[in-house]
Amino acid sequence: MLQVQNVSKLYRLYNNPIDRLRELNPLRKGPLHRDFWALRDISFSVDRGEIVSLVGPNGCGKSTLLQIISGILQPTSGRVVTKGRVAALLELGAGFNPEFTGRENVFLNGEILGLTRDQMERALPSIERFAEIGEFVNRPVKEYSTGMYVRLAFATAIHVEPEILIVDEALAVGDAVFANRCIRKFEELKEKKTTILFVSHDLGLVKQLSHRAIFLLKGRVQAAGEPTHVINRYIGMVLEKQQDFDRKEDERAARLPSSHRHGDRSSEILAVTLTDQSGRPCAAVSSGQNVAVHLRVRFHAPRKDPMVGILIRTRIGMDVFGTNTRIEQIKLGEFQAGEELSISFHFACWLTPQPYTLTVATQNDDGSSHDWLDDVIAFEVVSARQAAGVADLRAEVAWVKSSGLE
Repeated sequence: MLQVQNVSKLYRLYNNPIDRLRELNPLRKGPLHRDFWALRDISFSVDRGEIVSLVGPNGCGKSTLLQIISGILQPTSGRVVTKGRVAALLELGAGFNPEFTGRENVFLNGEILGLTRDQMERALPSIERFAEIGEFVNRPVKEYSTGMYVRLAFATAIHVEPEILIVDEALAVGDAVFANRCIRKFEELKEKKTTILFVSHDLGLVKQLSHRAIFLLKGRVQAAGEPTHVINRYIGMVLEKQQDFDRKEDERAARLPSSHRHGDRSSEILAVTLTDQSGRPCAAVSSGQNVAVHLRVRFHAPRKDPMVGILIRTRIGMDVFGTNTRIEQIKLGEFQAGEELSISFHFACWLTPQPYTLTVATQNDDGSSHDWLDDVIAFEVVSARQAAGVADLRAEVAWVKSSGLE
């Protein structure tokens, strides 16, 4: 059982480190800091065997809240009440001593949680099997890759028989095989009535595993309850932001949100929009729904038969689908400086439920880029139907039962 009662966390922000000392001067009249509330009056409870997810944009206070619940941080006000052993898997680097071997860190974590040496000896083979890091379990943790570290940390956390398991977005760095193994383990812990509180940007996983979800924004609870309802509120907030950006297209032309942008800027992508089959901008798409990607491009230099393309990737960067005007055998003709192009790509989105990103580009005929924007839009594919991989091909199954005596 876990109770969070009116928890708030205040940070004092200074422009310069020396201002902390200057502020202690009794002759100074005004403060040299500004208050930043990372959390304000957070209250909720998680019952035994319940799985609760925290969702929200980066910087909303999710990780701070988990650190307070885990005992790493102290709240400015309020309190946290827990009953039972708490195991936490927070940000990468927390909990393991890089100079110790993996095996030594496993025993150290067990002792911190109150387990005996014999209990950890019995759990160690299961931990090694789950982590699958082989002989590296006897090597110092500082030699581990990110994936190896996460696998061992997660395996340790779930095998110390916690009554309460707290997991931050650490699993996002794992590979697909390990992620599937973790999901199966979550289902197993669910059956064992282990209380789980976890943070995830994978909204499909939140719907699949959680009994309840909590949406945090600017350090406050915006919505709590049934996962689908809470996620719809979250997606609605994302959509409102996107629509606000759309109203200011010209102002934000040079700063479209992308993870990486490059090109000679002989043409410039001014706006990118993903719309549903009704023509409304969307951040969530139902599997199989007809969607469209719309681009508005301005040319700054004369160009003949430019290419425009789109590329869809998974959250781990795997290319799923891409096309461009050359592949589709469309010639766009000539453009002079100052002219604009509006172009749309329409397709049925037969993807499996998970997060995806959209990359767009304008290019010369030789493939060199005018303007290339990686991950300019993030969107979620949702479906009541589960399927492996990234494409939902809607297989039809034919079968016959026979007696076997023929």
